Amino acid sequence: MPGRVLCGDRSATRPGRAHSAVLMTSKAPALVRCAWARNPLSIRYHDKEWGVATHDDRRLLEFLILEGAQAGLSWDTILRKRANYRATFDHFDPKRIARYDRRKIRSLLRDSSIVRNRLKIASAVQNAKAFLNVQEEFGSFDHYIWQFVDGKQRMNSWRSLKQVPARTPQSDALSKDLKKRGFGFVGSTICYAFMQAVGLVNDHVVDCFRYHQISRGQPRDR
Repeated sequence: MPGRVLCGDRSATRPGRAHSAVLMTSKAPALVRCAWARNPLSIRYHDKEWGVATHDDRRLLEFLILEGAQAGLSWDTILRKRANYRATFDHFDPKRIARYDRRKIRSLLRDSSIVRNRLKIASAVQNAKAFLNVQEEFGSFDHYIWQFVDGKQRMNSWRSLKQVPARTPQSDALSKDLKKRGFGFVGSTICYAFMQAVGLVNDHVVDCFRYHQISRGQPRDR
């Protein structure tokens, strides 16, 4: 979920903008990680999830909603609220979210455990509806989303955070198509952060230990 700067400087908390590597020396052998992983929560996310090829539809919806919620905030803020999002948004069940009515949305706006932004919450509900339409058309959101990288994870080889883009032609195409299908909070920079998070691209810097694990073909998230 790290991957772009939309409002303010979030370089300390988002992978795409802080992708230099940092040496972790607490135990031997030392591990080199992407520099944005600086606290226990972000380190665990970096080491276990970020950049792993994801094919589970509900997990894909989770990241789509969380990336939209993150706009203008730090990713650490979203990670701290992630468990609350799962509980509040019915574990990202698209059928349940798509049925949220005005009363439910009002209750979400009073819930301080999530980001209380009316547009973001309304967008999450609309995105769940659009998500179901994509599933019906393509069989799964997984099948739909992976076509934007020709069904195969793109392996980048960044050596410096300065090399990591905020958007790409693929994220531009994804953003355009999602908007056409009725999704909200899916600008190209948000889409690229989503692509990084769910492993459509491997944007760990080459010195990071996870880059090599992923490039060797680790087990996929199903």
